[in-house]
Amino acid sequence: MNAQPNFVANQQTKQVRETAQQDSQEIDLMALFGALLDRKLFIISVTALFMLVGIAYALLSTPIYQATAMIQVEEKGGSVPGFDDMAGMFESTSAAVTEIELLKSRSIIGEAVDALKLDIAIGYNHFPLIGGKMFRSFSPSQPGELAAASFGADSYAWGGEQLDVFRFDVPANAIGQQFTLVAKEQNNIELLDENGNVILSGLVGSELTNGMFTLTVKTLVARANTEFFITKRDRLNTVLDLQAAIGASEKGKDSGIINLSLQHADSAYAEQVLDKVASVYVRRNVERNSAEAQKSLEFLNVQLPEVKKQLEEAEQLFNEYQVKRESVDISLETQAVLEQIVKLDTKLQELDLKRLELSRKFKREHPSYLGVIEQIDVVKEQKRKLAGEVQVLPETQQELLRLTRDVEVNNEIYTLLLAKTQELDIVRAGTVGNVRIIDYAEVNRSKPVKPKKALIVVLATLLGGMLAVAIVLVQKALHKGIEDPSEIEALGLPVYASVPYSEYQVKLTGFARARKGKTQKAKSILAVDNPADLSIEALRSLRTSLHFAMMEAKNNIIAISGPSPGVGKSFISVNLATVLAQSDKKVLIIDADMRKGYLQTQFGMNWDNGLSDYLSGRLSLTDVTKPSQVTNLDVITRGQIPPNPSELLMHSNFSKLVDEVSSKYDLVIIDTPPILAVTDPAIVSAHAGSTLLVTRFGQNHVKELEVTRNRFEQNGIDVKGVVFNGVVKKARNAYGYYGYYNYEYKSGQ
Repeated sequence: MNAQPNFVANQQTKQVRETAQQDSQEIDLMALFGALLDRKLFIISVTALFMLVGIAYALLSTPIYQATAMIQVEEKGGSVPGFDDMAGMFESTSAAVTEIELLKSRSIIGEAVDALKLDIAIGYNHFPLIGGKMFRSFSPSQPGELAAASFGADSYAWGGEQLDVFRFDVPANAIGQQFTLVAKEQNNIELLDENGNVILSGLVGSELTNGMFTLTVKTLVARANTEFFITKRDRLNTVLDLQAAIGASEKGKDSGIINLSLQHADSAYAEQVLDKVASVYVRRNVERNSAEAQKSLEFLNVQLPEVKKQLEEAEQLFNEYQVKRESVDISLETQAVLEQIVKLDTKLQELDLKRLELSRKFKREHPSYLGVIEQIDVVKEQKRKLAGEVQVLPETQQELLRLTRDVEVNNEIYTLLLAKTQELDIVRAGTVGNVRIIDYAEVNRSKPVKPKKALIVVLATLLGGMLAVAIVLVQKALHKGIEDPSEIEALGLPVYASVPYSEYQVKLTGFARARKGKTQKAKSILAVDNPADLSIEALRSLRTSLHFAMMEAKNNIIAISGPSPGVGKSFISVNLATVLAQSDKKVLIIDADMRKGYLQTQFGMNWDNGLSDYLSGRLSLTDVTKPSQVTNLDVITRGQIPPNPSELLMHSNFSKLVDEVSSKYDLVIIDTPPILAVTDPAIVSAHAGSTLLVTRFGQNHVKELEVTRNRFEQNGIDVKGVVFNGVVKKARNAYGYYGYYNYEYKSGQ
């Protein structure tokens, strides 16, 4: 007959649980916002801490300065007006992108590294945290002035120290290692390895060597015992690092303007390095553009002595022939032929020189080279035709023509080579390159590019705020404690009362960590000391609910238990009993926690002569029943701690006790241990008419409460309801779908 109603009830309970599970999986934005409000002090503290760290970092961090320079790349035309035929050989037009790669090449950067000895890294030993700031802030009033050593730490550089190393050579296995250079009295120095062993020692300015290490310090300004750090870096890595550090970009498209930049903590270093790189690049550009003229000049300087020698030999033969023939003159006909032959031979020699020059630049298949060959063939063909006219001349005229031709041709060629040599020398000397420095390196020392202090502080503050919010949200996600009565009711357990957390009760307990779940051992009763407290008002509401719930109970015994220790069972039991007694009901409260019960402390009693003594048969009910300071309220303390509490509760004496006190009192409240720890509550609840569970706000999980209920149900005990204890009014609860409030309502004066 009862199967159908039970089935319907189970189905309804199942639907309630499924709905609650679905609701728990939804993201409640208002609840999240409320959780953030609850932890606002934590969030503000973490954010403020990060902001202070950001401010400290921005103030103490080393400023980075940027040196900038500008170079112009322009198209190069003929160096000297009037020499267009030769200038074509030396034109060199480079795009800005190509020039940027040349500027950042290892060849140019490497020369700057060698010239400035950038592979010798020097560092100053600063006092931790504030030393760098103090070093940079010191401004000497005269050269060589040093800042006073603070805190008596004279091994640190406090300001004004200088170190210039001219030479530092180390073995290959020591490259990259950091050594310590210590200034000593009377301009002496010591070089220490990483273990503190002395490697070199001597005077500043002297070359110090031991065969493996060589050190020459050019300048040292420091007090005695001041320490510096010196490292011999690998040259290639130094060049590669400087390549990466130097920024080069073209301003606009095809503008030919290259902007250079270099960032470094030492502004003078940035200026010096950038200027050196730019000057090396400009010099290399000039050398590159004058290289062709130099090579051609070298070639002509080799050919010129040979042509001069040929001219001298031709003149000698011509003079000897005239002496032999007694000054034979050339006829008008022969003179005309001679002029043509000289012109063709001169042209042929010029073309042959041009062919030799082009053969050094291009392959034989190049169009320019083939064009010169064709011109040579044309001149040779014209010369061949003139050879026929020479054959008809008399023998004397033919010989004189040949000798005169040799003299004049060699003279023309020699004169041409001299002119070419002078032209090339002018071109080489007048080469200025197609790049020039527009702006030399300069640093704005009043505005370092790094750190950007305002940005750092803002980012640090945002990071702190986001981290704090993330911590709060993660803690909320990991914290599964019940904070909403609807979660309890979703299990099918009615919430009889929500008892607010009482700050006044914390004072009674003597310590302030009660809300953390610690066991409270109050020295007095809250309902007596502060009857207007919100917690007591909630218990009065529970008293009303129990009035109707007890109508269907088998007796007037109320067992109070909970899932775990520290949920406030004893607090609820004592104050509920007090509230009931104040309503003119005769009430008995029994401390059934014979292991750790402490009800006696709230009533100012001793624990002896209690429940365990009665159950063991040593004392009678009258002996263990003690009146309290509250009218109509009697107390049975736990008594002496027995070795077998569960067995004592299962004894017939406990049933006898229940029957006796049930008839003598209007209500009997039994405070029991936590059900998940021991089985005592199940034994006690089997004799009680009603069983209440006490769960604590934020401490017990839903699953834990469900297991607690199942534990009672396995023993055939029906839990009437739950008292939700220690409720803290939080923003996330107020913004939730189930707002549960307690209001204070006092009478006016």
